[in-house]
Amino acid sequence: MSDYIRRLPVYLLIDCSGSMHGEKIEAVKQGIRTLVSELKGDPQALETAYISVITFASAARQEAPLTELMLFREPELKASGATMFGRAVEVLIDCMNTEIRHSTQTQKGDWRPLVFILTDGSPSDAEDFKVNASRLKAMKAANIVACAAGADAKTEYLKMLTDNVLMMNSLTAGDFAQFFAWVSGSVRMTSKSIEAKPGELMLPPPPHGFQIVP
Repeated sequence: MSDYIRRLPVYLLIDCSGSMHGEKIEAVKQGIRTLVSELKGDPQALETAYISVITFASAARQEAPLTELMLFREPELKASGATMFGRAVEVLIDCMNTEIRHSTQTQKGDWRPLVFILTDGSPSDAEDFKVNASRLKAMKAANIVACAAGADAKTEYLKMLTDNVLMMNSLTAGDFAQFFAWVSGSVRMTSKSIEAKPGELMLPPPPHGFQIVP
């Protein structure tokens, strides 16, 4: 693809702490595969969407840099350790600062990034999280959606990042599949509307069994 295409950056922040071990992390891996496959089947998304995966456990790192769909390779995710969510937000900020192209006098930059967060707990580094969440929100650089997976996920932390918070009440493979299908629908809707409504986040109705956190 051309280096000059206006990209729609999509960042996935995935909790890979020990509580995600087993069926949950396997469902996440399958969900990412399905997400990428569905986006490849949509001509507008295929042209504009670029995907990155950032994980957080006892450390946080970018597992996959911002990559066009046809070249994206699913990272090998493993679940163990703590929940360094604050560090993950810092990694996201650093990645957006280095990867996102800004408009110049001669060239338009990337579209406003989409960030989708999935966690089943709360930050092990709560104070760092509060600092970095405040930094990210002040940047106003992305449309952010967060999903609290199960009763142990603390929505008050997610609300520090965004008003767009979903609650996944159960943690079956089917629920994770619904979440990633919903992410796919959100990316496809946004990619179709970016010319007419630049910067606006387009979200389909939440999946069955999910609740919008007021």
